[in-house]
Amino acid sequence: MGEIRLENVSKRFGNFKAVDNVSLTINNGELFSFLGPSGCGKTTILRMIAGFEMPTKGRIYIENQDITELPPYKRQVNTIFQNYSLFPHMSIFENVAFGLRIKKVPEKEIKKQVHEMLDIVQMYDHKDKYPNAISGGQKQRIAIGRALINKPKVLLLDEPVAALDLKLRQRMIIELMNIHDLVGITFIYVTHDQSEAMSVSDRMTIMNKGQIIQTGQPDDIYERPNSIFSAYFIGDTNLIAGKVVGIEDEFIEIETDLQQEGNKVVLDSSCHLKVDIGTKITLSLRPEKIAISRKQPAIKSDFNILKGKIEDILYLGTHTQYIVKVGQHKFRVFNQHKRVYFDDVALDWEEDVYLFWHDIDSFVILDQENN
Repeated sequence: MGEIRLENVSKRFGNFKAVDNVSLTINNGELFSFLGPSGCGKTTILRMIAGFEMPTKGRIYIENQDITELPPYKRQVNTIFQNYSLFPHMSIFENVAFGLRIKKVPEKEIKKQVHEMLDIVQMYDHKDKYPNAISGGQKQRIAIGRALINKPKVLLLDEPVAALDLKLRQRMIIELMNIHDLVGITFIYVTHDQSEAMSVSDRMTIMNKGQIIQTGQPDDIYERPNSIFSAYFIGDTNLIAGKVVGIEDEFIEIETDLQQEGNKVVLDSSCHLKVDIGTKITLSLRPEKIAISRKQPAIKSDFNILKGKIEDILYLGTHTQYIVKVGQHKFRVFNQHKRVYFDDVALDWEEDVYLFWHDIDSFVILDQENN
């Protein structure tokens, strides 16, 4: 139930192309996220699926039914907005029952279904309250319950937790995942928050300037970005530009401009795109993959070692972020606070340090413009 297919969908507002020839399939029962910066087209796609906007070009299908020109009330789709849109003059029970009353469902059945839904969203004990008497997170659960009680094939969520504070957002994301697992229908989630999308999604797509940049499981996109935009937009990364100068059975050797002795880094050849001698590439290296030490590590064939100077230190609770200058490059390094050793001396500003990482911990992005 609830497979969605977009075929060559575009949307223009005057001369502005909000969505540019997007084709995508969202599987039955998936919790699927659209992620991207403001104005990238993600909300416009959501509104076209809901029927609030019509595509300029292309078709939209739910379970092989063409819904492109159907009005919103004829689509088995419900939408949850940031502002909840609850009726302030109705009790929690009546807010959830509203859709059933519009359909003229018998009163006994309304009571049964509303009580079941309030159990699912864990709001049964609040059924007689009014929206002004409950918290933001509780309002969001009621909005979800009111949408789900109409038994849609697809639930659309447009920045559903953006109005909540950080800890409440984190709890609400877990609750959304639990509700999704209970009801089993397709959820489509729109957000600009990377951590939200990665936490909640079975799969996700990154958009920019109306186009899909990359689609996949969150861990796959994070570990194997297909572009510099993806690498930067999902989490933090360090980019190293270079050219392939050597290929062996186990290693690929990259010549870089890091201004270090040898001026080369190596990466594992078994888990990367096929490259040839002379290919220009960019390596994506996540800050948490890099070790940092004032002591030079033992030289190993599968390790990359750079020497630099700490330019800045930022304590972030769970970890410390170091900005380390290597030649003309600045590397961002995350050092997690796993344990306190009282005999350790903390690294200090302007201290000379070594950065090192395993050859499997960087990922190749082909430099398409220069190949």
